[in-house]
Amino acid sequence: MFERYTEKARRVIFFARYEASQFGSPFIETEQLLLGLLREDKALTNRFVRSLSTVESIRRQIEQHTTIREKTSTSVDLPLSDESKRVLGYAAEEADRLGHKHIGTEHLLLGMLREENCLAAQVLRERGLELKSTRENLAKTAIEASTSHATAIRTGTVGQNLVGLYSDLTQKAAEGALEPVVGRDLEIEAMIEILCKKEHRNPILLGERGAGKTAIVEALAQRIAKGEVPQALAEMRVMSLSAEALALLAPNRERFDDLTKLLETVAKSENLILFVDGLRGPDEATKKIPGEGLVGVLKFAMQEAELQCIGTTTEEEYKAVCAAYPALDKVFRPLHVKPLDPEGAMTVLRARKEKLETFHEVTFADDVLELAVQRADSYLKEKLLPGKALELLDATGAAVKLRQGARPLEITETMLKLKFIEHRIESAIAAHEFEKAKYYAEEQRKESENLRILRKKHGLEVSPAGAVSRADVEQVIAKWTAYPYTP
Repeated sequence: MFERYTEKARRVIFFARYEASQFGSPFIETEQLLLGLLREDKALTNRFVRSLSTVESIRRQIEQHTTIREKTSTSVDLPLSDESKRVLGYAAEEADRLGHKHIGTEHLLLGMLREENCLAAQVLRERGLELKSTRENLAKTAIEASTSHATAIRTGTVGQNLVGLYSDLTQKAAEGALEPVVGRDLEIEAMIEILCKKEHRNPILLGERGAGKTAIVEALAQRIAKGEVPQALAEMRVMSLSAEALALLAPNRERFDDLTKLLETVAKSENLILFVDGLRGPDEATKKIPGEGLVGVLKFAMQEAELQCIGTTTEEEYKAVCAAYPALDKVFRPLHVKPLDPEGAMTVLRARKEKLETFHEVTFADDVLELAVQRADSYLKEKLLPGKALELLDATGAAVKLRQGARPLEITETMLKLKFIEHRIESAIAAHEFEKAKYYAEEQRKESENLRILRKKHGLEVSPAGAVSRADVEQVIAKWTAYPYTP
């Protein structure tokens, strides 16, 4: 039955079955298909259901409209309700309408909207989703993807070289992959105002390395993902393009012609903002050919194809760029980014320390953060806050973790076994082998308990993470500078 379904679409069905078992439902209803969709395809969720709080409200609304019974075993193969069967049938029709060989999560979404009287469709309509506009939006995306693919094929190795140079910051924000940004509300609001203007709506953030320019753009992506932007930006995606990566392309006419066409294609996507981190003036090779180079191509795309772009660079580099490309300041609107003061840097470190602690398996006390800001401000003169303090903390965390030495062999082996079991569970779920998944879930429970016992045996159960001390910070700064510290 599910031969045409993509892996993601199959996982939606699996998660829907799981949701139905948790509700004690005898059938897989459309609202459980919706919960499965929200759980599996975060990209689609981010695109059509903007706020993460909205996703939570959907679950609460479904719970309010559902009679919750005693949970059933996840090994029970629950059947689809008649409404859910029609949703799957509509999904297949929508895939055929778009000329798609496989049935994906986007087709399931359209199928839910077509089953007008079901709870899933009601929930989606209350949040502004309509069948016609959603279908048109998905069809347009399919055309754009097809055009981009055709361009990549036509450009040969150039297309291959450009693959991977883009990163969807809005998607990363929705997945929680970006760092929290604090203390930059003024700059973020100013950038949003520029983006919403009729003219000169391309902000360029000017500031020295480490001042926090990239973080401000990531904050914009986070606000879009949460639905905390004006309506004009609500459907936008922020796509990051590395200027350094494109600089690797040989500066010749053929490749930059392809780059121009690629950016023209990007510009036709009305819901896309291109972010270029680190704009630079022309090198010696591109100086010989006026208009060549990344900035020259961008200038053309912004003026002729109306590409909307956010750039970052230093004040000095921006002057060099404008000197090489006259009238560039007519498409970019400068936004000056000053480094944070020590108090502002402390706020950033407090917001970001959790991920550093998790990554390095260490802990940072508040007095350690204060010392990192103080020492970075005093001794790393070539860099700015908060960037240099974060770099110092990162290095100190790595040093402390290395000093702790390797884990006991039996703990390492148990952790590897747990990873292997997790892979087995995922494979069983993907193959709809639910009894096998249940068996490995029990094995996972046993090994997790075994790991807890081993941690206790080796004295790691209370505080497996090493505490970073002030002396650790001072040792790292002494390695980097002429700081007179001796342990």
